[in-house]
Amino acid sequence: MSPRDIYGGDIYAGHARTKKKAVPELAAERGGVVEDAASGWCGAIVGIEKTHDGDFVRLEDAQGRTRLFAMRPAAFLVDGAPVTLVKPKIRPASAPTRSASGSTRVEGLRARVARGSRIWVEGVHDAALVERVWGHDLRVEGVVVEQLEGLDNLGARLAEFEPGSGRRVGVLADHLVTGSKEEHLTANLGPHVMVTGHPYIDVWQAVKPKAVGIDAWPSIPRGQDWKTGVCRELGWGTPQDGWRRVYNAVNSFRDLESHLIGAVERLVDFVTEPDEG
Repeated sequence: MSPRDIYGGDIYAGHARTKKKAVPELAAERGGVVEDAASGWCGAIVGIEKTHDGDFVRLEDAQGRTRLFAMRPAAFLVDGAPVTLVKPKIRPASAPTRSASGSTRVEGLRARVARGSRIWVEGVHDAALVERVWGHDLRVEGVVVEQLEGLDNLGARLAEFEPGSGRRVGVLADHLVTGSKEEHLTANLGPHVMVTGHPYIDVWQAVKPKAVGIDAWPSIPRGQDWKTGVCRELGWGTPQDGWRRVYNAVNSFRDLESHLIGAVERLVDFVTEPDEG
């Protein structure tokens, strides 16, 4: 009788040392950090792309460079241990009960006729962030947000608009601090105009650094274009590239500094409250 028969089969079958360790699967969630086992490239997951050769994950390193890697078994490392990246499961969508501003979401909303009152902001980025967070609320209230293209245009725009009862104007100003040019331009505008603002040089700074993945906004010397300087210091490419990062980082009021939140909330209240008398 052979040794194989004595033990009723292969004596090595099922031995712990001959079994391959199972490699855990990990959902390739955006923002997760992994290392490509073959090349040592380490980066954050920024997306999954389908190709003729199968699914690939795109990783972005600390310098903002990206590369594609095939999602093969045990091809990646997390804390030195091999993992197999898989597509995240699609979660069933559930209707949010709160809007991005934190207010109660109104379902089945129909477009309301726009009020005579307006909210004016300085530029396109201010308008985009206000819409991203307060867009639902403003549509519920029928409030239109318009761009000034710079606070220097405020006087002429007010003269043309002629604020009055039922035609209030709320103005959101950047860098509204004591002694600034902005403070001078927004003084003594009458009872039907309210100006609020934030102390930041640019509305980008009103987005919390943590939301965009940095420790703090860089300090840019006076006389230099602020957005260009920030993108240079952070390795973000052009100001257009930087804006995409900032905009996509904002999902709700929690991603914004309290100065901007309070300023916009006061303006919404001002332009929607009924006039006395």
